[in-house]
Amino acid sequence: MTKYFLLKYLKSCSQLISAKPAQLLFVLGITTIFIACAPKNDTAASDEQEVAEQEVAEQEVAEQEVYEWKMVTSWPKNFPGLGIGANNLGALIEEMSGGRIKVTVYGAGELVGPFEVFDAVSRGTAELGHSAAYYWSGKNQAVQFFSSVPFGLTAQEMNGWLYYGGGMELWQKIYGKYNLIPLAAGNAGVQMGGWFNKEINSLEDLKGIKMRIPGLGGKVLNKAGGIAVSLPGGELFAALQSGAIDATEWVGPYNDLAFGFYKVAKYYYYPGWHEPGTTLEGMINKDAFEALPADLQSIVLNAAKVINQDMLADFTAANNRALNILVQDHQVELRRYPQEVINELARITNEVLETTAAEDPEFKEVYDSFNKFRVEAIKWHSVSELPYLEMREKAFK
Repeated sequence: MTKYFLLKYLKSCSQLISAKPAQLLFVLGITTIFIACAPKNDTAASDEQEVAEQEVAEQEVAEQEVYEWKMVTSWPKNFPGLGIGANNLGALIEEMSGGRIKVTVYGAGELVGPFEVFDAVSRGTAELGHSAAYYWSGKNQAVQFFSSVPFGLTAQEMNGWLYYGGGMELWQKIYGKYNLIPLAAGNAGVQMGGWFNKEINSLEDLKGIKMRIPGLGGKVLNKAGGIAVSLPGGELFAALQSGAIDATEWVGPYNDLAFGFYKVAKYYYYPGWHEPGTTLEGMINKDAFEALPADLQSIVLNAAKVINQDMLADFTAANNRALNILVQDHQVELRRYPQEVINELARITNEVLETTAAEDPEFKEVYDSFNKFRVEAIKWHSVSELPYLEMREKAFK
């Protein structure tokens, strides 16, 4: 419309050449106003449209691009619970992304060793890993809080601390230094105390015993007089059978039945004082994650949350069935740790945590957050979960 009026006035100019100066000045003034108010030029609008079209095209390309990811794990291929959980994570990412992220899952030893997962993902050999954070205590002692620590948090409490108690932010801060993004990607719940070929009636019975036990639980055993050994799951049966170790803990009935520990050990102790709610971790190479468009980043993060809950449900459903098979079909002797032993292990655990916190500022930062949440959880559960479980047990005896 502006151009129409401008041309109309310009046409009039030819008729006003012979007009009086005042009339000519009026027309020129109006013409100037129209020029000033008119769109600057069609080129600017064209440029804006071109930028918008380019952004749409780039988004369409991003939506069509397929990302080929490798996932390395610390678990035997297709192992019940842990290995299947890793498989499920890869499958869910692929499904939720509509095939835009394809994940190939490698069991322990197929691409890298079970204790090489952290480094492999950090340097980009694989884009994704599935493991447990306490395996990396040699790199940073504080990471053990993100799996499980003796007399620590249950699965439900771990999720509360990680998602709403500041735990995840601390985890991200530490893993960020290694070019990693951490994820809670499963939980085994309260574990069993371990497999032994002798009875444990006092703390003396733990002295000199060679036991596979990772993380801070291993440090507590060492301080109690035992000898902690670090071995991946796939080597435990042979080590126990040959006498290379005297005892082992692994996870719980679901996984322990699959490994056949009942064939080489007689006594099965509970509860798992050393791992009351073990979070399994997913870890993403930071560069690979940042190369994804925003929608795929969200898919990866939320797929891990789904698997975090799904694995716990799997263990909850399977553990008691497996325990019945171990006790009834294989005559495993189920034993409870004497309270005297538990009390001593708790005392030693506190010493280990306090000593390490005094020596390691980063460990202390995470410990303070973890412990604050634990104190609050104990208070709440003392009037919720604990009395309910006690009441239910009495009601159905």
